[in-house]
Amino acid sequence: MAERRKGPDGLVIVDKPSGLTSHDVVGRLRRLARTRRVGHAGTLDPMATGVLVIGVEKATRLLGHLALTEKEYVATIRLGQTTVTDDAEGDIVESAGAADLPPGALDAEIAELTGDIMQVPSKVSAIKVDGKRAYKRVLDGEDVELPARPVTVYAFALHEAREGRAGDGTPVTDLDVTVECSSGTYIRALARDLGAALGVGGHLTALRRTRVGPYGIDGARTLEQLEEAAEAGELPVLPLADAAAAAFPRWDVDAEQARLLSHGVRIAWPAEVESEGPVGVFGPDGAFLALVERQGEKVKSLAVFA
Repeated sequence: MAERRKGPDGLVIVDKPSGLTSHDVVGRLRRLARTRRVGHAGTLDPMATGVLVIGVEKATRLLGHLALTEKEYVATIRLGQTTVTDDAEGDIVESAGAADLPPGALDAEIAELTGDIMQVPSKVSAIKVDGKRAYKRVLDGEDVELPARPVTVYAFALHEAREGRAGDGTPVTDLDVTVECSSGTYIRALARDLGAALGVGGHLTALRRTRVGPYGIDGARTLEQLEEAAEAGELPVLPLADAAAAAFPRWDVDAEQARLLSHGVRIAWPAEVESEGPVGVFGPDGAFLALVERQGEKVKSLAVFA
């Protein structure tokens, strides 16, 4: 039997097109990287475009930690209509109309949705309810109620508001916004809640993720660009060490510490490293050795790469 060709270790930053699921993109990358060991850090809805962080080979072990970083989106919110999915892919369930909003009301309600808030996720999210995805329960005709959970909206900026009419003639107001938020924040839910607070209903009509942690849209490649590069034998993969250095605080260790950590020994936490989250450990040769966190006065390994 021929030996399986090992794919490169690292991250691929994809500019996901609309119409594909995150799983679809993972499937494409498995073919391009010639390995089954591919995953993604944080899903994007089929309607959404933009940054999707893909891990290949050993980098898949970083993905759960990368998914917890903050994210940035540009979006368009339509006020005046409510949909079953809180976005443009769902059927319209109410058309209240939105024209001539009271002066200052829009800014005031956006401010209320900024900062540390309690958010009820969209009913058609991928959150599991008794072992079954919420969106599958909705498709099966169930009435799903999800509990509110804490999220942080670091910035919610309005760039433009345009009045117009929807296809059915309903007067609507479209808002172009930028949102910077914590992991777990649903932009669809922000659109829904903004419309509800204004008494006119709202939903998301466009969504583009422009950043996941340190990885921005400027460094992302389209699937077409990735396919061309793969055909030329040059799939652009961000090396594991560079990916970790960009995303996590850095701790450089000496040869003896590197040896101990690579064998899972829980050495003392260094006084010079201040972090409440994961830290990347690098050996004296610059190689990425492990992802660790502090547990009491000791080092706890999250993943060892040496």
